[in-house]
Amino acid sequence: MWWEAVAYAVTGLAAALAATRLLPRRLPRSPLVMGTGPGAALAGGLITRAIVGTGHLEATLPGALAVAAALLSLLARPDTRSSWGLVKD
Repeated sequence: MWWEAVAYAVTGLAAALAATRLLPRRLPRSPLVMGTGPGAALAGGLITRAIVGTGHLEATLPGALAVAAALLSLLARPDTRSSWGLVKD
Protein backbone atom coordinates (compact mmCIF):
# COMPACT_ATOMS: atom_id res chain seq x y z
CA MET A 1 0.00 0.00 0.00
CA TRP A 2 2.74 2.48 0.90
CA TRP A 3 4.68 1.97 -2.30
CA GLU A 4 1.49 2.52 -4.29
CA ALA A 5 0.91 5.82 -2.48
CA VAL A 6 4.48 6.87 -3.26
CA ALA A 7 3.94 5.91 -6.91
CA TYR A 8 0.78 8.05 -7.04
CA ALA A 9 2.54 11.03 -5.46
CA VAL A 10 5.51 10.76 -7.84
CA THR A 11 3.11 10.53 -10.78
CA GLY A 12 1.36 13.69 -9.61
CA LEU A 13 4.64 15.52 -9.15
CA ALA A 14 5.69 14.51 -12.66
CA ALA A 15 2.36 15.78 -13.99
CA ALA A 16 2.83 19.11 -12.19
CA LEU A 17 6.37 19.51 -13.52
CA ALA A 18 5.25 18.63 -17.04
CA ALA A 19 2.39 21.12 -16.84
CA THR A 20 4.68 23.94 -15.72
CA ARG A 21 7.10 23.14 -18.54
CA LEU A 22 4.44 22.90 -21.24
CA LEU A 23 2.37 25.91 -20.11
CA PRO A 24 4.81 28.30 -18.41
CA ARG A 25 2.69 31.44 -18.93
CA ARG A 26 -0.61 29.90 -17.92
CA LEU A 27 0.65 27.70 -15.08
CA PRO A 28 3.73 29.12 -13.34
CA ARG A 29 5.78 26.95 -11.06
CA SER A 30 4.52 27.68 -7.58
CA PRO A 31 4.07 25.82 -4.30
CA LEU A 32 0.35 25.57 -5.02
CA VAL A 33 0.93 23.79 -8.34
CA MET A 34 3.67 21.56 -6.92
CA GLY A 35 1.41 20.56 -4.03
CA THR A 36 -1.76 20.09 -6.05
CA GLY A 37 -0.22 17.56 -8.44
CA PRO A 38 0.89 14.97 -5.87
CA GLY A 39 -2.11 15.57 -3.61
CA ALA A 40 -4.61 15.15 -6.42
CA ALA A 41 -2.85 12.06 -7.76
CA LEU A 42 -2.77 10.52 -4.31
CA ALA A 43 -6.48 11.13 -3.83
CA GLY A 44 -7.32 9.91 -7.33
CA GLY A 45 -5.17 6.82 -6.97
CA LEU A 46 -6.68 5.87 -3.66
CA ILE A 47 -10.23 6.38 -4.93
CA THR A 48 -9.47 4.33 -8.04
CA ARG A 49 -7.87 1.66 -5.87
CA ALA A 50 -11.02 1.48 -3.75
CA ILE A 51 -13.13 1.03 -6.87
CA VAL A 52 -10.91 -1.41 -8.81
CA GLY A 53 -9.37 -3.27 -5.89
CA THR A 54 -5.91 -4.00 -4.63
CA GLY A 55 -3.10 -5.21 -6.83
CA HIS A 56 -4.12 -3.39 -10.01
CA LEU A 57 -1.45 -0.71 -10.33
CA GLU A 58 -1.83 -0.69 -14.12
CA ALA A 59 -5.44 0.46 -13.66
CA THR A 60 -5.02 2.79 -10.69
CA LEU A 61 -2.02 4.75 -11.98
CA PRO A 62 -3.91 6.18 -15.00
CA GLY A 63 -6.78 7.06 -12.66
CA ALA A 64 -4.36 8.97 -10.43
CA LEU A 65 -2.89 10.77 -13.44
CA ALA A 66 -6.34 11.72 -14.75
CA VAL A 67 -7.40 13.27 -11.44
CA ALA A 68 -4.09 15.13 -11.13
CA ALA A 69 -4.40 16.51 -14.67
CA ALA A 70 -8.01 17.56 -14.07
CA LEU A 71 -7.21 19.43 -10.86
CA LEU A 72 -4.07 21.02 -12.33
CA SER A 73 -6.15 22.30 -15.23
CA LEU A 74 -8.33 24.17 -12.75
CA LEU A 75 -5.29 26.20 -11.67
CA ALA A 76 -4.44 27.39 -15.19
CA ARG A 77 -4.89 31.09 -15.80
CA PRO A 78 -6.49 32.41 -18.99
CA ASP A 79 -4.20 33.06 -21.91
CA THR A 80 -2.93 36.62 -22.22
CA ARG A 81 -3.86 36.78 -25.89
CA SER A 82 -7.21 38.04 -27.09
CA SER A 83 -9.46 36.12 -29.44
CA TRP A 84 -7.89 37.96 -32.41
CA GLY A 85 -4.37 36.84 -31.51
CA LEU A 86 -3.29 40.26 -30.27
CA VAL A 87 -1.51 40.65 -26.98
CA LYS A 88 -3.53 42.44 -24.33
CA ASP A 89 -1.98 45.29 -22.38
